[in-house]
Amino acid sequence: MIKSLCICLFLCLEIGINVSFGQDVHMFTDQMKEAPVGGGFQMEDYWVWGSSVVKGEDGLFHMFVSRWPKKLPFHPGWLVASEIVHATSKTAEGPYQFSEVTLPARGAEYWDGRSTHNPRITKYKDTYILFYMGSTHPFADISNPDTLTLDSPYTTVARSNKRIGIATSKSPYGPWERRDAPVLDTRSDTYYSFLTSNPAPWINEDGSVLLVFKSRAYKKTYPFHGDMSIGVAKAPHFSGPYTVVNQAPVFGKDQIGEVEDPFIWKDKKGFHLIAKDQRGGITGEKHAGLLAHSTDGLSWKLDKNPKSYSKTLKWSDGKTQTMGQLERPFVLIQNGKPTHLFFATMDGPGGFNNATKSWNMVVPLK
Repeated sequence: MIKSLCICLFLCLEIGINVSFGQDVHMFTDQMKEAPVGGGFQMEDYWVWGSSVVKGEDGLFHMFVSRWPKKLPFHPGWLVASEIVHATSKTAEGPYQFSEVTLPARGAEYWDGRSTHNPRITKYKDTYILFYMGSTHPFADISNPDTLTLDSPYTTVARSNKRIGIATSKSPYGPWERRDAPVLDTRSDTYYSFLTSNPAPWINEDGSVLLVFKSRAYKKTYPFHGDMSIGVAKAPHFSGPYTVVNQAPVFGKDQIGEVEDPFIWKDKKGFHLIAKDQRGGITGEKHAGLLAHSTDGLSWKLDKNPKSYSKTLKWSDGKTQTMGQLERPFVLIQNGKPTHLFFATMDGPGGFNNATKSWNMVVPLK
């Protein structure tokens, strides 16, 4: 009996099956290695946020990431001046080197003419599809950064114009074809009547798409929107049309809890979701990560151990640090398995405007 158990254990370890006695091995909290110092991506004179990575035919890792000038306040500077750029690295850990601007500003008359943000890169057959948030506003460029506040007209209008769109290319270097309209618009009298944002797509083998997204409902009084919620849309093809499939959000203040920055992927067990616990009511730590699962992508249940990561991380130089902010989790999937966890992060004690720099970091997984 003991001999058989030992053989079984050896075989499980050889083929990479998680083995535990009395306690499950968590796919993130127990698998995160030390974060490499100097890895990821940052740019001098720019706030950097929210990366998404794909490996190209050239053998390089291609990161798509948001940036905006540091002369503007971090928040809400991204709403009016963010652009998505492209960076490359020979390794998943980086450091990544800037390549070019992927989705620059293109004029207030376009739905995404003033800001592109929240990139999520994926590939279907020979086409790279970049899901992102776009926004616009009719005002002049900001001459005095001190006038850009959370209650300024710039912020209110730009936030209300947030929509999800796509751009496509045959190469990660472009050229990128942008659409004249978003793929997921708002709809009156719904939980997504004010904005749609933070796209988390999964493209199935038949080309159909499951899209998890962030939303807010319109309110008649300032700040004119409600709390964040998470919905699900479907499309027969990445070009659309996209249809929201649930009348109530799958995550929200009254459904499981308020979360942000979802990322989803699929394997033989079904769909998995990692996201930021906005208030800490799910994981016990504000802005820590949570993990949920679904068989169909429409109905989600929390993991038995829902906390997927903490804001306190270990670095390769032996230091432990509680990050000022730790957001926009992105899981790099290689050969069907999660291999790296990327974050948007910043220094400081916490709070977007209490930091001196922001960057995208990466944590290898065991």
